[in-house]
Amino acid sequence: MKILVTGATGQLGSIVIDTLLKTVPASDLAVSVRNPEKAEHIRAQGVDVRHGDFDQPDTLKNSFAGVDRLLIISADGDNETRIRQHQNAVHAAKEAGVGFIAYTSVGNADRSTLALAEVHRATEKAILESGIPYSFLRNNWYAENELGSLQGVLHGAPWLNAVGDARIGWASRYDYAQAAAVVLAGTAHDNTVYELAGKPLTQAELAVIAGEVLGKEVNVVNVDDTAFGEALKSAGLPDFVVSMLVDMQEPIRSGSLDVESNDLEKLLGRPAQPLSEVFEAAVQQ
Repeated sequence: MKILVTGATGQLGSIVIDTLLKTVPASDLAVSVRNPEKAEHIRAQGVDVRHGDFDQPDTLKNSFAGVDRLLIISADGDNETRIRQHQNAVHAAKEAGVGFIAYTSVGNADRSTLALAEVHRATEKAILESGIPYSFLRNNWYAENELGSLQGVLHGAPWLNAVGDARIGWASRYDYAQAAAVVLAGTAHDNTVYELAGKPLTQAELAVIAGEVLGKEVNVVNVDDTAFGEALKSAGLPDFVVSMLVDMQEPIRSGSLDVESNDLEKLLGRPAQPLSEVFEAAVQQ
C-alpha cells in the first residue's frame, strides 16, 4: 500500500510524515512537493519524494501514480487560487486511479460562514463528484493561531478579543496531524466526515490558560472589528492579512467554530493535547 502526502514540507505535513514513519515502512510512503530539493531530509529517511505542483496538473498525475491513499493538505492563497489548485489535485487523483483521498477541510465546512469555508466546500464537492472514497478532516482552529496574542502579552500588551463570548474549538497542529496520520494508515475511514475540534472555549477562557502558563493575570480587552484591525496593523501585519483576519471575526461571533465533537479524541485514542502545552512550548522557544 502506497500512502502519499502533499505539502509534506509544511508545518502540518511534516508532522504527518514523522508520525507515519513510526508505524509505516518508509518504502510505503511518498510525498508530493513543489520543490523536491526542500524535501531531501525526507528522502534521506527512505521516503519516495515526488515533484507535484498544484498549478501543473501533469506533474500531479505523475506524482499520484500508484498511490492507494492520498492526503491533500489544503494549499495557501486566495480562494480562487486554492479552489483551482485543489480541483487540479482531485482530477489528477481520479486520472491516476487513487483509491482514497483524505482532505484537510475546516470545521462545519458545509454551513460555515467563514470566507475561507468556500474553498473547502468546493473541494469537498469535487472529491464527492470524483467518486473516490474519502475522509474529510474538518480541522477547527489551530491553537498556534493565537501565539501572536501570547507574544503580545509577553511584551505587555492586553489580550484583544473581537468575538465576545463566541466559542472556538481550538486544538494543536500536532493533534490535527496525528489524526490525519491515523486516517491515512487505517482502513475503516471510507466516506467519513470528522469534525476535529478541542473543547470549545471563549477567548477569555483561553486567556486564563495563557495566564497560567505565564504566571500572570492576562488583561482581556474586548474590541470591535475596527480597533482589532488597527491593532493588527500596528503589529506590522500586511494589509491583506489584516483584512482577512478582521473579516473572520463576525463569522466566529456567529458560531462558525463552535463545534462540539469528540471525533478528534476518538481518532487519536487519547485526550487532546492540552492547550497549555502549546503555549508552554512557544514560551520556551
